[in-house]
Amino acid sequence: MQPLEIDLWHMRRALELAARGEGYVEPNPMVGCVIARGAEIIGEGWHRRFGRDHAEIEALRMAGERAAGAALYVTLEPCCHQGKTPPCTRAIIESGIRRVIVAGLDPFPQVQGGGVAKLRNAGITVDVGLSRSEAQRLNAPYLKLIETGRPWIIAKWAMSLDGKIATHTGESRWISGDQSRRIVHELRGRVDAIVVGRGTVERDDPLLTARPPGPRTALRVVLDTNALLSEKSQLVCTIADAPVLAAVGRRSAEADRSRLARSGCEVFICEGDTYAARFDSLLAELGRRRLTNVLVEGGGRVLGSLLEAGAIDEIQAFIAPKLIGGANAPAPIAGKGIAALADALRLERPEIRQAGEDLHVRARVSHASPEK
Repeated sequence: MQPLEIDLWHMRRALELAARGEGYVEPNPMVGCVIARGAEIIGEGWHRRFGRDHAEIEALRMAGERAAGAALYVTLEPCCHQGKTPPCTRAIIESGIRRVIVAGLDPFPQVQGGGVAKLRNAGITVDVGLSRSEAQRLNAPYLKLIETGRPWIIAKWAMSLDGKIATHTGESRWISGDQSRRIVHELRGRVDAIVVGRGTVERDDPLLTARPPGPRTALRVVLDTNALLSEKSQLVCTIADAPVLAAVGRRSAEADRSRLARSGCEVFICEGDTYAARFDSLLAELGRRRLTNVLVEGGGRVLGSLLEAGAIDEIQAFIAPKLIGGANAPAPIAGKGIAALADALRLERPEIRQAGEDLHVRARVSHASPEK
């Protein structure tokens, strides 16, 4: 193989390793590392869990003394500061690595090019940018949190082939099949929070937990403007298993907020006089808590507000081979909607796969301006 082909081959392996940390490392980024001599891999690792060794340390440990004079491939700039673990740059320098290939720089304020600078100052050759777009896509939730202070928003819904999430009487169990619901439980098990509206709680009385449990226990968030969530709901009754946050409006009654607090809920008072403004206040709070991935399972009003605010980053939709019909049967996204097709939100590289009898559509949302 040519040198560039070797570099690409090793970086692809590093990206594969990095993806194994999904759901375990947040709010840290997913990082993979490969140490090689030519085409031979002599060490590899990935960041396995928040607070544990970083990918570079794992790979250096595996390579041992053979790391001296070798090349190190890593999907994100090595850290140069003391956090929960020592700086990776120090370990790389001390190992005798002669060349470091980095997919992309880390925008974290205590790094931001500092890691690359330290390595270069130590006489190590550093190349930046190989497979940059793939690495950025992998860590898009982390990058959004660092750069905007807001979490990555995943909108999820299940609907019939004719675009209905329930019948006109409100019945929605179960539109999707067993395999689709298993995928949803896997998704719940790797996100930091799950958001629904109080209407969904009243209609479906969901648990919003991952079954079986995943690597994370999500904060269950209810959009409850008037603080009327029932303490008899499954969410409140299972508060010992997973926390519940009631996101209420500032005009909600103090007595109702106190009732929710006594039942074990955390109560967050959202700023703003409109539904959209209160939702924005909540997302800012979740970002301050460094929640990286937020799954929104709300009804049409909730998802419609997110769509109009341009806040959806990813969709996970499940389409069942059923026809429901009915002008008054709800659709997954309500709200005002768009006036012209040219303004429709566009999806990037949608992935469509079979989930039992259903279709599972997963895609990122393009926030680029549509071409006129």
